[in-house]
Amino acid sequence: MYDKLVVETFLDKQLQLFPEKVAENYDEAAEFLEDVCAVVCKNKKEVMAYLEDGMDTTGMSENEILSAEEVFPLSDGRYLVVEG
Repeated sequence: MYDKLVVETFLDKQLQLFPEKVAENYDEAAEFLEDVCAVVCKNKKEVMAYLEDGMDTTGMSENEILSAEEVFPLSDGRYLVVEG
């Protein structure tokens, strides 16, 4: 369900969201993302819309929202949102 870039980015940066690793390898990371129903957004606008529906973003700037620990920017311009 998640492509290689998404899984590898989460595996490399998971400690931005969790105090300790939740996955040790690619397969564990992919399974974890599926278990928590992580969302891949194609751009900033989708991230903003998704998080405004599920999180209190009142008073937060776009930069603050995109810098939230749940948001993982991907090198191709997409974003991974993981609610842990």
